[in-house]
Amino acid sequence: MQATKLTAAWAMAAALVLLAGCAGQTRVESNLHIKGAPDWVNKGPAVIKNKKGRLFHGVGSAPPMGDRSLQTDTADNRARAALARVLTSYMEVVSSDYARAGVKGETMPEQDITRQIDSISRVNLAGSRIIGRWRDKKTNVVYSLAELDLKQVRKTLDGVKDMNEGFRNHMATHGENIFDRMAAGGE
Repeated sequence: MQATKLTAAWAMAAALVLLAGCAGQTRVESNLHIKGAPDWVNKGPAVIKNKKGRLFHGVGSAPPMGDRSLQTDTADNRARAALARVLTSYMEVVSSDYARAGVKGETMPEQDITRQIDSISRVNLAGSRIIGRWRDKKTNVVYSLAELDLKQVRKTLDGVKDMNEGFRNHMATHGENIFDRMAAGGE
């Protein structure tokens, strides 16, 4: 009986230690450790600021399918889908920042923000490009890298007629700073 209480106490202590460990910032290892793969394959989707600009990257893959063209198209489409998720995350941070800014008289219902984010993401994907592909010789999995420049996103936003003017101004004023924070891992 005493041993059961002691075991239960140790189990409770272990659970508390695990919970305390989970309370900190979550770090996810994004490196797939595929030997010989380009860095972008191992890194995955990302928000990147470098000498080429402020870039959104989406990475997709496709297993062997018997038809290389279909496999490549599938990897490209999955890269664009990953790119859409990265862009949507960015736009959600911008909209959240806009809502927190609480500009007087320029509030926008959450439903309208969500609708505009979805619309902006779809329109911007038309400006994305597949800039790289890689085939793993061991598995024959094809990886594709889709890219979209923040300049293209801003140009697209300028053409959206039914966009909330306050949100548009906030994006123009703060969009690059928000992007830089995300690229640095701050969001």
